[in-house]
Amino acid sequence: MTDTAALYLRAYDEQLRGDAETPSAVRVVRLGPLRLVTFAGGRGFISYRDLGGADEAAIRAMVPDALQRLTANPSIRRVEWKTRGHDDAPGLHEALLAAGFEAEEPESIMVGPLEALAAISPEPPAGVTVRSVHEEAEVRAMSAAVDEAFGEEVDTAIADALVARLARGDGMELWVAEADGRMVGGGRLEPVAGTEFVGIWGGAVQSAYRGRGVYRALTAARARSALARGARLVHSDSTEFSRPILERSGLVKVSTTTPYQWRR
Repeated sequence: MTDTAALYLRAYDEQLRGDAETPSAVRVVRLGPLRLVTFAGGRGFISYRDLGGADEAAIRAMVPDALQRLTANPSIRRVEWKTRGHDDAPGLHEALLAAGFEAEEPESIMVGPLEALAAISPEPPAGVTVRSVHEEAEVRAMSAAVDEAFGEEVDTAIADALVARLARGDGMELWVAEADGRMVGGGRLEPVAGTEFVGIWGGAVQSAYRGRGVYRALTAARARSALARGARLVHSDSTEFSRPILERSGLVKVSTTTPYQWRR
């Protein structure tokens, strides 16, 4: 790892792995080193700064205990356990599978300066408009467009949670790319209070519109908005579609993250 990547990883661990990671939480309960988080829309989330040096036996007991405590709430329909590739977590993968979690594809944790990201696309490509959305109907249309871009079924619970967050005014921004009279992509901008960071999340463009600069325009617009708010650094969990674009824009891969999903 380069010195720059090591510095970014330290900033990521110190500034983003705590309350800053879940600004929209409805409830947070501590269980040892774990943070058991309840979000609106029936979603649970488990994360931590580190596992406190727990050995394999302790982790094997920790996982089902945490899951049971979260899912004792019958409204929780799914739970994500967020892992990072640089953590010391012996036996965690096996313990999660044994508890009924399923591993999704690993993603790259990208960190870098906002200025470079803001400059990657001065203007959207011809025929494409990028803008922020605020009204409920547009938020629901954006959520559906992003689900489609990721190849997933439309999840109205996600849209419900986005609408509720906008109503709370916690700083989140929602951005869309439009072409041919419809939304073809979207993403979130997540300011992280008390840190140098802003998060760029959920960025996705439908397959028919990839390779035309739409993703770059959507990313740059969010970065420019974040700069105007005083942020300096950006972080994102990136698929292999977006990682090369972010690397060319000055962001650095500092680690990986693999989400594990449990569904009721």
